[in-house]
Amino acid sequence: MRKVLASLMLLAAAAFAWAPRAPAANYPDHPVKIIVPFPAGGITDVVTRLIAQYLAQRLGQQFFIDDIGGAGGNIGMGDAARAAGDGYTILSASSSIVVNPSLYKKVPFDVMKDFIPVTKAGATPNAWLVSNDFPAKTMQDLIRLLKASPGKYSVASPGTGTTPSLSIEMLKQDLGVDFVTVPFTGGAPMNTSLLGGFTPIGCSAFGNAAPLILQGKVRALAIASKQRLEALPSVPTLDEIGIKGEEAETMTGVFVPAGTPAAVVDLLQETIAEIVRMPDVKAKMLSFGIIPDGDTPTDFTAYVKDEIAKWKRVIEVGKIDKI
Repeated sequence: MRKVLASLMLLAAAAFAWAPRAPAANYPDHPVKIIVPFPAGGITDVVTRLIAQYLAQRLGQQFFIDDIGGAGGNIGMGDAARAAGDGYTILSASSSIVVNPSLYKKVPFDVMKDFIPVTKAGATPNAWLVSNDFPAKTMQDLIRLLKASPGKYSVASPGTGTTPSLSIEMLKQDLGVDFVTVPFTGGAPMNTSLLGGFTPIGCSAFGNAAPLILQGKVRALAIASKQRLEALPSVPTLDEIGIKGEEAETMTGVFVPAGTPAAVVDLLQETIAEIVRMPDVKAKMLSFGIIPDGDTPTDFTAYVKDEIAKWKRVIEVGKIDKI
């Protein structure tokens, strides 16, 4: 019996010795594509290029960006969903990945079936803004004005289905205020209108409005995050002033196609987390209005599920027409 057991142990040891290396042991051994589902130059693209530069340095292979714009990010996200789960295609998505399934009649992906959430590289919270000559000096002042004159005021957003536009809708629903929402075709035209006072109230991702705020060209009344921003220490959060549960941000999230080996997922998450916490990278991200994160796949998966449910509820309660 002992001889039999000894033989089995020798066979097992030999099999182990000849077993293939762990999936991440020689990963990556050729260039890796990162799909950004938007045109080049946007905040998701800029942050992803910064991270890709350091991924290449640390992992010894090129990480190249493939910007695939169109349909609110759906085209690029659909391409990523159909890619092989081998670690050589990565998706760097904004919050459109958690909003679009409820906003569009049909999307070419299923977030939880087609992707593995790797990590939230960072996020920029939404900010409530007013032009400098607008009478409201605080968020409480703004709410009082909106309640006192239903339908009188216009509030600008960078576009239907963006998280700022949904923040606007969420405030409407939670506080019962009535105003006209004006969607623009992006942050730049919205900022121009805000500066000119044509739409003196707006809600924007802090990253898109940061230069105007920091230069004193517009005023931030409140931030839709759990904590105050380092860049705006005097601006309160919505939670602080009693408006609970309205945290909203635009993330830069990293995903890989379903089937990607767990060892590769863990390697990417650990490496990206280390990168975004490097002092120089953190400083650059903060200069873009992005708060670095680098959470674990488990925590990021829970976050993604919560975000999908939150925005689905806002869209359904608001009876927002699907695109």
